Amino acid sequence: MNTLSYKTQSVNKETANKEWVIIDAENAIVGRLSTQVAMMLRGKHKPTYTPHSECGDHVIIINADKVKFTGNKMEAKEYMRHTGYPGGQRVISAKKVITKKPIFIIEHAIKGMLPKNKLGSALFRNLHVYAGNEHPHQAQQPKEVKI
Repeated sequence: MNTLSYKTQSVNKETANKEWVIIDAENAIVGRLSTQVAMMLRGKHKPTYTPHSECGDHVIIINADKVKFTGNKMEAKEYMRHTGYPGGQRVISAKKVITKKPIFIIEHAIKGMLPKNKLGSALFRNLHVYAGNEHPHQAQQPKEVKI
């Protein structure tokens, strides 16, 4: 048997078969949606997955303002940030965040599931989140994916 026919093929940025997919986030649970999207951005759903390269798909999420939380998280979940000054810790509930910046909730959840390095930053640039039903990516002809 010829063992040279079983070489492992590492996919790089140029040889990756990247597609555009669209996901409707209406009535979707934030955590369950985020795990699936992070997996698609990373490329783990493909047989050619390579851990050290950007081989995932471009993901478009629409209706980000209509996502749901399970349990009492809409009132109880808090997002913290710090101004950098003493006593500058600011806390805002998920209910207020979804009215002010609805795309932040999904972006924050997905960004936390990606690697914390240059690869994670590159993968996060392949995520496009929109609050409404419209998006400017019709030219890429995205495939619709059900989560």
